[in-house]
Amino acid sequence: MADDYLVRIGKLIRDARQHRGWTQTQLAEALATSQSAVNRIERGNQNISLEMIARIGEALDSEIVSLGYSGPMHLRVVGGRRLSGSIDVKTSKNACVALLCASLLNKGRTVLRRVARIEEVYRLLEVLNSIGVRTRWINDGMDLEIAPPAHLDMEAIDADAARRTRSIIMFLGPLLHRLRQFKLPYAGGCDLGTRTIEPHMIALRRFGLDITATEGLYHAQVDRSIAPDRPIVLTERGDTVTENALLAAARHDGVTVIRNASSNYMVQDLCFFLEALGVRVDGIGTTTLTVHGVPAIDVDVDYSPSEDPVEAMSLLAAAVVTESELTIRRVPIEFLEIELAVLEEMGLDHDRSAEYTADNGRTRLVDLTVRPSKLEAPIDKIHPMPFPGLNIDNVPFFAAIAATAQGQTLIHDWVYDNRAIYLTDLNRLGGRLQLLDPHRVLVEGPTRWRAAEMMCPPALRPAVVVLLAMMAAEGTSVLRNVYVINRGYEDLAERLNSVGAQIEIFRDI
Repeated sequence: MADDYLVRIGKLIRDARQHRGWTQTQLAEALATSQSAVNRIERGNQNISLEMIARIGEALDSEIVSLGYSGPMHLRVVGGRRLSGSIDVKTSKNACVALLCASLLNKGRTVLRRVARIEEVYRLLEVLNSIGVRTRWINDGMDLEIAPPAHLDMEAIDADAARRTRSIIMFLGPLLHRLRQFKLPYAGGCDLGTRTIEPHMIALRRFGLDITATEGLYHAQVDRSIAPDRPIVLTERGDTVTENALLAAARHDGVTVIRNASSNYMVQDLCFFLEALGVRVDGIGTTTLTVHGVPAIDVDVDYSPSEDPVEAMSLLAAAVVTESELTIRRVPIEFLEIELAVLEEMGLDHDRSAEYTADNGRTRLVDLTVRPSKLEAPIDKIHPMPFPGLNIDNVPFFAAIAATAQGQTLIHDWVYDNRAIYLTDLNRLGGRLQLLDPHRVLVEGPTRWRAAEMMCPPALRPAVVVLLAMMAAEGTSVLRNVYVINRGYEDLAERLNSVGAQIEIFRDI
């Protein structure tokens, strides 16, 4: 390799390590090498094989290089362009991954319509295929057909794919009805700080599931004599915790009451899907769910997940930050009403159409037109709350929006240990964000965005926020290693280009 090539690779590795918050010593320990070797690699002073680059990428959960094609994906963004026209919201990423896990409940054929073709879905499909589930894309790749085997081969599970998605944790609920013992790799996904699975365990122990963790694996044992004898009270109103409890309750032969349940969009979609499987769920949209389980499910089911409110918020933020007029179609309005109320108080100029129904027959949609607006910082802080409060995943977009507004905005991201830290990456693009502590950021606006070249943050929503700021910045920016964006968005660059953005996908290794 040429010396300059080694320097470029070293810089990518250094940036990925720093974004993960690791020291050179920590990376060295993960690679079973020395700190001095890592230092030489990062300075471009040591030859490095593709195998070592791949090992580093796995250790950092960052696609430094991918063997088999030409390397990690980057985006080159020509900013300062106005968006126009209309764009449709894709189906919900979080609903789709929950439904893939839920398909393990069913012995029959499951067809999911307009499944989001994103990396998170691909990882789960790799896991499902590895244990014997047959999947295929049908109808010109729009829909997904899933057919489970009579017996799951858990010994053959694709551990690498499983470790790259936190959604694997939702296999626990369905599998406890199919197997008396099994192993799952530790859950992975975004780098959002410590996220314990104990709330899942508290709920699932009521169905006889016992977990011990050793050497990167969850070892599960199921005691079928144990069943809920009183309501299950979740210790946190989390989305995946609620979904796991629902998946366990669906095939419990009896009635299960789940209290302090999330009523968020992906949970509602899962409830609608369970009803299509023949499981009655009372209280959908509330914090108390009553599940009338059935011991066996063997039906052919066809279901359409609803649209993604977080993607809708992403597109809305794109219009605000670029000072554009844009129509966002198929917006699930029930899950954006608080966000829109806050934006109205800030001065957002927008219209919404009459409501209509999503393909699942239940979710309310509107078309939303956003126009250039003179925004003022909100009087109150921006902070998430469980639905129907402001969505946890929508908080980062308010960092970019607040940066365009006049005045100071306090953003309090209390849920995750370190996601707020990644929002300060906007300072590289001209933002004025002050990190008060790991959960609070003070945003000063308005901002004169400027172009920059930088590494993609390892958390999904902050990564998209950086991309939106690049779209607003005059000049050409480069966002490197955007695997994390592809985990949650389908063809985002191409779709933004369809309404006037100028984003080029490229690879350089």
